[in-house]
Amino acid sequence: MKKIIACSGLLIFASLHLLARQLPPKDSIIVTKLWDKAPHNAFPDLFKFKNYFYITFREASHHVSNENDGKVRIMRSKDLKQWGTVTLLQLKDTDIREARLSATPDGKILVTVAAGVWKDNQYLSLEPYVAFSDKSGNNFSLLEKADIDPAIKRELDWIWKVTWYKGVGYGVMYQTYPGHRGGNWKAQLLRTTDGKKYERVLELPVDGNPNESTIRFDKNGKMYILIRRESDDKMGMLATADYPYSEFTFEKLKWRLGGPNFLFLNDKELIIGSRFHEEKVCTALFLTDLNGNTKKIIRLPSNGDSSYPGMVIYKKKLWVVYYSSHEGKTSIYMAEVPLSEFENG
Repeated sequence: MKKIIACSGLLIFASLHLLARQLPPKDSIIVTKLWDKAPHNAFPDLFKFKNYFYITFREASHHVSNENDGKVRIMRSKDLKQWGTVTLLQLKDTDIREARLSATPDGKILVTVAAGVWKDNQYLSLEPYVAFSDKSGNNFSLLEKADIDPAIKRELDWIWKVTWYKGVGYGVMYQTYPGHRGGNWKAQLLRTTDGKKYERVLELPVDGNPNESTIRFDKNGKMYILIRRESDDKMGMLATADYPYSEFTFEKLKWRLGGPNFLFLNDKELIIGSRFHEEKVCTALFLTDLNGNTKKIIRLPSNGDSSYPGMVIYKKKLWVVYYSSHEGKTSIYMAEVPLSEFENG
């Protein structure tokens, strides 16, 4: 297993025999490859549940293809170092994509995925599916279709992530159309109390083909939604609203998003993880204020087909699981980022 140490903006590639002779500087960023066993390993998430950390990612032959062989692996660890597989979620002749993990009010892990059939550069079908763990987090149910509010006209639908607040789970279901890139996409804000049945709160008034969206709440219950946009200027969007989440304020970011995720660092700052579109595409962490204005950018070792960071703050570090193809094959990586990297942004 190879580790990469990033110090003061420089990347130092170190083999195991070098690491054995010298410890990384205290304030370094350490990156470790976790998994590369499938031809294409991508779209991970990281989640802490009770006494374990969980990672999940998609394994398939390609990023997307007519094989429709995507499946989701879920692994767990007590120390973020040694990982063991808990389950493998799959459906016959169906592409399973982007599992996202959350904890239900009754003490189980909710897994949300999209399941569809791809043929010749378009999805013929795409629907939200869910699975649940038992209360130990060691056994998972089979995938089943989510029950979506019948008031919503069904298209190609995807609930990308669910976030819980005071016993209610909220997620954005984005809707595209046959042909994948055609039409004006919609973003429906949904709510659930059991993780299986979802009712519409409202359709978010966002242009630019909104899609992948992550929701967080501050300590006062204010909702923040980080939204990827796939047309027009393609710049990301940060939406905010107070309860009952019916009137939103929108701030346009100055960069595109891909696999967007974020956490509150404190009462005044966010850490946003996303694909970063520069001359060379990479996975990056953005320290921003609460309006999404950038204070600092940390680029993780990555390039090309990459991003979708899952993030957890633990023991004064930001732990980030992401995927990248900078070493030739799309693989899953773990970055340990000291929180001191975000000071004095």
